[in-house]
Amino acid sequence: MAVRSQDFDRIVDALAGVERAKGGRYTTFSVHGKRFGYYWPRTETVGLKQTISEQLALVAERPDVFEIQFTSGGFGWVVVYLAGIEADELAELVYEAWRLSAPEDLIAEVPFPLRLG
Repeated sequence: MAVRSQDFDRIVDALAGVERAKGGRYTTFSVHGKRFGYYWPRTETVGLKQTISEQLALVAERPDVFEIQFTSGGFGWVVVYLAGIEADELAELVYEAWRLSAPEDLIAEVPFPLRLG
């Protein structure tokens, strides 16, 4: 059931226009200058942009896999523990986070489900 960091990278790589920036403790992911995700290798967790209703639903459904990170600008960011999620579910959440930030023309280029090389 656990997703490895390489699997997460493959999911992100299937998206268009992704910009990565490595920090000291984490990597950020943006599209057209709008952040949609974080990855912390030490804890093997991912932070993803979601709607607030989706954030709350995920945390309520499986608090051992998801936790509230923060809310900002009408969005709810959720922490995902890679050890507790399957790759297809993570791909859907990553795609949704990217879609919430990407421009319409870019979204049209990358339909879901993603092609994971």
